[in-house]
Amino acid sequence: MAAQEMTQVLNEWFRQNARDLPWRDPSTSAWGILVSEFMSQQTQVERVIPHWEEWMSRWPKPSDLAADAPGEAVRAWKRLGYPRRALWLHKAATQIATEHNDVVPHDVDVLLSLTGIGPYTARAVAAFAFGAPEPVVDTNTRRVIARAVHGIAAAGMPAARDLEDMSALLPSDHREAAVFNAAAMELGAIVCTARKPACSACPIAELCEWRGSGFPDNAPVKRPKQAKFEGSDRQVRGLIMAAMRAAAGPLTREAAIVAGVESGAGRGGVGSGGVDSGARSDQAQRAYDSLIADGLIVEYDGKVRLP
Repeated sequence: MAAQEMTQVLNEWFRQNARDLPWRDPSTSAWGILVSEFMSQQTQVERVIPHWEEWMSRWPKPSDLAADAPGEAVRAWKRLGYPRRALWLHKAATQIATEHNDVVPHDVDVLLSLTGIGPYTARAVAAFAFGAPEPVVDTNTRRVIARAVHGIAAAGMPAARDLEDMSALLPSDHREAAVFNAAAMELGAIVCTARKPACSACPIAELCEWRGSGFPDNAPVKRPKQAKFEGSDRQVRGLIMAAMRAAAGPLTREAAIVAGVESGAGRGGVGSGGVDSGARSDQAQRAYDSLIADGLIVEYDGKVRLP
């Protein structure tokens, strides 16, 4: 498959069919793109949009967020999930405001020095905010490359080869490289999906090695299934955090823990599946302790509040 032909076709398709996401607006700041990347980790884009819009309206610059307490970031995160991301984003905003004159860095190595920013996010910000010719690879991109380039039904575990594969496909023109990074992600998100790929709508179907091989069932060994959310410690953590966000002021330690116990009584498999109140209390205590350890809630004078 000719890489140049694939990138050209896919970029043309993206320009005509890309979803209208607010952070793709040319006027979006590098800070806005950074916020979108934090919020989109392991979260559906449709859920992110209203939160991103509220966030950017309230905190249009890193210094705006840094001026508020970390707890305000956690509160504004609402039910996006993985609320530690809110704390990390607040810390990154503080670093940008104090160490980088309120300007998001463009260099990948400098971006990596910010709290909560790993290799993927650093390259994504460099590429999408500044047009740097960095290979940006997420789950969707890996799936597209596995099928179109290698003829494999699904990508295996992440590996260094992923970046090499993407680098080999990137156009030499920096602007086109940034478009291709986004285009490959978009194709994997809405066409070349994991379970039901819409091959008839794929712009590179004629170039796809997997399709050309007859769609072989040659995927690598699947990862172990993720534990169910329903009835999990993670769900109880979310219930306690919801009570903390909704409270007009600090709660007692006991009230915070009870929020996890009482809310758990109606959860499938927790209150009705033979799990007694003592087990639910132990689970709520465990969830509470983990929130303290993560810095998402803070104890003082027998009470608990957001940081």
